[in-house]
Amino acid sequence: MVPSTIFSPTENCWRIEKADEFSILIDADDYFSSIRASMMAAKRVIFFVGWDFDASITLGNPDVDDGAPRKVGEFFLWLARCNPDLQIKILLWSPAPLASWARPSNLPYLLRWKWNRQISVHLDGKHPLGSSHHQKMLVIDDTVAYCGGIDVTLDRWDTREHLDDNPQRRRPNGKPYGPWHDISSRFTGPAARALGELCRHRWTRAGGHDVAPVEALPPPKEKAENVSFGAVDLAIARTSPAYREEKAVTEIEHLYIDMINAAERVVYAESQYFASRAVAQVIARRLAEPDGPEFVLINPVISDNWLGQVAMDTARARLAESLRRHDEFGRFRIYHPVTAGGQGIYVHAKLMIVDDRYLRIGSSNFNNRSMRFDQECDVALEAGGSDQRAEKIISLRNDLLAEHLGTTPETVEETLRQTGSLIAAIERLRGESEKTGKARLRPYETPDITDLDRWLADHEILDPEGSDAVFEPIEKRGLFRGRLKRPRRRKRAG
Repeated sequence: MVPSTIFSPTENCWRIEKADEFSILIDADDYFSSIRASMMAAKRVIFFVGWDFDASITLGNPDVDDGAPRKVGEFFLWLARCNPDLQIKILLWSPAPLASWARPSNLPYLLRWKWNRQISVHLDGKHPLGSSHHQKMLVIDDTVAYCGGIDVTLDRWDTREHLDDNPQRRRPNGKPYGPWHDISSRFTGPAARALGELCRHRWTRAGGHDVAPVEALPPPKEKAENVSFGAVDLAIARTSPAYREEKAVTEIEHLYIDMINAAERVVYAESQYFASRAVAQVIARRLAEPDGPEFVLINPVISDNWLGQVAMDTARARLAESLRRHDEFGRFRIYHPVTAGGQGIYVHAKLMIVDDRYLRIGSSNFNNRSMRFDQECDVALEAGGSDQRAEKIISLRNDLLAEHLGTTPETVEETLRQTGSLIAAIERLRGESEKTGKARLRPYETPDITDLDRWLADHEILDPEGSDAVFEPIEKRGLFRGRLKRPRRRKRAG
């Protein structure tokens, strides 16, 4: 008997649509190559929706040589010249003086695009004060779509090897940057058409003219390394804050909670942050169960920006210490991936895998903003009783862990079989690597935090839970509002 779905439209997802083909792209070398090839095959319309953007970066491997310009800005102009029927709609977040489009590398292209009848650009500032449009979506001809965490901007390109000194990992000005880990998804069919509807909504909401749907076209073949799941039913979940006459949408938060509550053995997640009070509370409740699931979270060592370090990293320290007091059975761990030389790999991926049953990927982090305050989009699938799909979900998790541990998926799988615990398997493999002086996955250690940082985090000054919370009195805010209480141990029936 096929188990019932946890997906519920209007509650924890917007809608459920079939993807004729669904695949995962790990790290930007494969993602950039994939979207480049898909856009080169475009016939009618491209919707490009982003949070951050830089027109001067190379789209694809730095050595790409396929007859098209390497830089994104020139690439869009080339696409328009090659196909007079193609329309390119670029929608970028507009955070006033912090806007990425105001960079010197972007302004020349914005001016050139403005005079091109095939390329339209809108800078979207329609959001509550302090909020952002954080979605990263690309839809081509309503036929193939991408949804995940990768921005087409500076410092994102990297390979799965995450080498300490990769001469190709450089900004357009030649300055090197550190290793970066990220994930996105690619899908075709009705699910891609649905994401096209979401892009059109954002486009017209920002002032763009209506764009007619494209008649069904055959999807282009994938030309990058990926993890393929074949045909699946795909749930699309959103976050959208209350704004003017629009009501808040909190599908993403509800789906996180429902997935964690459905877990039986293991919750594996990768996220840029761990600062969500709602997620921490449901984890605490599951940790209190004597036979509840394990939780393994992959985070960067520190955030890559000042706001993240003050708000998110401090909140992580506070929540991690609270969960540690609830973790009587030792089932919660946060780890940081590092290179062979010990350099921190920045984790920007947003992924959750529950047992061998559920997989989700998108733009949302484990922080309050992603749950209620920013525009976000995630996609998720269920094994749905399919042994083959369940095996692929576990295979993806083991593949990612192998990348972080500097080993092979087969070694991860065998160690897990021997230990019967994901945490125990990680610790054994970590221990073996430490003997060689090349530990690749390091446990989180709570840092010392200042009184000011503690106050900022506890009162959610920089990570509010919604548009209303921005103006909420300080005394009513806080990470520990509805403080996590140690649940009473439930007696077993017997």
